[in-house]
Amino acid sequence: MDTSPQPPPLGRRAFLLLIVVLGGVCTIGPFSTDLYLPALPSIATELQAGSRSIQLTVTVFLAGLGVGQLFAGPLSDTFGRRRPLLAGLAIYTVASLLCALAPSAGFLIAARSLQGLAGAAGVAISMAVVTDHFRGGRAAHFLSRLALISGMAPIVAPIVGAQLLRVTSWRGVYYVLTGIGVVLVLGVALGLRESLPAERRTARGVTVAARTMSRLSRDGRFMGFTVTSALTYAVFFAYLSTSSFVLQDIYGASPTVFSLLFAANAVGMLLAAQLNGFLLARYSPRALLGVSLVSLLAAGLALVAVTAIGGLGIAAVAVPFFVLVASMGVATPNVTALALSLHPDVAGSASAYFGTLRLALGAAATPLATIGGAVSDVPMALLMAGAAAGALAVFAATSRRPAPIPEPVLATAEAEGELPVA
Repeated sequence: MDTSPQPPPLGRRAFLLLIVVLGGVCTIGPFSTDLYLPALPSIATELQAGSRSIQLTVTVFLAGLGVGQLFAGPLSDTFGRRRPLLAGLAIYTVASLLCALAPSAGFLIAARSLQGLAGAAGVAISMAVVTDHFRGGRAAHFLSRLALISGMAPIVAPIVGAQLLRVTSWRGVYYVLTGIGVVLVLGVALGLRESLPAERRTARGVTVAARTMSRLSRDGRFMGFTVTSALTYAVFFAYLSTSSFVLQDIYGASPTVFSLLFAANAVGMLLAAQLNGFLLARYSPRALLGVSLVSLLAAGLALVAVTAIGGLGIAAVAVPFFVLVASMGVATPNVTALALSLHPDVAGSASAYFGTLRLALGAAATPLATIGGAVSDVPMALLMAGAAAGALAVFAATSRRPAPIPEPVLATAEAEGELPVA
C-alpha cells in the first residue's frame, strides 16, 4: 500500500479537464504509428526504398518511445511536469514536420527516431501527473476513465489514416501529426497546471537518477507489478502482430471481417476499462487485477485448445481473442496504479522505468509468435498462454509481499474511504 497520504481531491471540472488533456497526450504513440501504417507502400515507392527500410520507421519510433521515457521521467522529477512535457511535445511537433519534408528514407528514419524520443515525454510524464493527483484505487479509477480517450486512438487512427490517403499523400499524414502536436502543446500550456510543487522535486544529476533507478530495481513489489504488466503486454503484442495473419490466412476472414473483429475487440477493451472504473467502488485494484489475469489465462488456454484441435472455424478463435483483449482493459489501469502508487516521491522516474520495461519486455517476446518463419496459430496461442500464466504467477508472488502500513496512514485511508492498493 502507498504509505503517503492521498493528495487533495480535484473538483469535477478539473477532473474532466485533466482527462481531456492527458487523454490527448496519451494518444501520441497510437496516432504516430497507426495513422500512417496504410501509407507505408506509397512511402516506399516515392522514396525509392525497400519495404524493410520503411518498416524500420515504425521500429525506431517505438524504440525512441521506450528509451526516451528514461530521460523524460527523471527530468520531470527535477524540473516539474509542465516544462519537460511542453519541451517534449514541441520537439515532437518539429520532428513530425521534418518527417513530412523528408527527402530520403534515411532522413525519415532519423526524424522518426527524434519523434519517438520526444513523444516519450507525453507517455512518461502523463502517468507521473496521474500519480501526483491520485493513488491506489483513485488512480486506477482515473486511468479507466482516461481510456475513454486514449483507448479510441488505436481504433480511429488506421481508419483516419486510410481516409487521409484518399485526399492527400503520405506527407499529408505527417502534416496532420504536426497539427496534432501543435494542439497538444496548446492543450498542455492552457489546460494543465503544474502538479509537482518545487518542495517535492528531486535533485538533478546523472548520479541521482541512477540511484533512483537502482532503488526501484531493488523494490520487489514494484518490479513484480512491472513484470506482471510486461507479460500482459507480451500477450497483447502477440495479438496485435499475428491476429491479422491468423484470422485472414488461416481462418479465411476477409479484410472487412477482420477489421470488424479488430474493432469489436477494441470496443470490448474500452467497455471493460469503464466497467473497471465502476467496480473500483467495491473492490480493490489488486482483486480486479487478479480476476483479469485469470481471465487472460483462460483465453490463452482456450486458444491453445482451439488451435490444437484445428478446423473449428473462425468463431472458435474470435471469442478467446475478444476475452483476451477485454481483459487488458481491466488489467492495465490496475497494475499501473499498483506499481506507480508505491513511489509517489519519484513518480516521473517510476513511470519512466515502468513504461520502458513494459514496452521492452513485452515487445521482445513478440517474435516468439513467429517461430519457424511464417505466422502459425499454434506458436501464437502457446506464447499467449505462457505469458498469461507467467503474469499470474508473478502477480501471485508479488501479492504475498506485504508492506508495513503506519497507523496514521491507515486512519487517513479509512477516513477517506480509500481502497487498498496491494
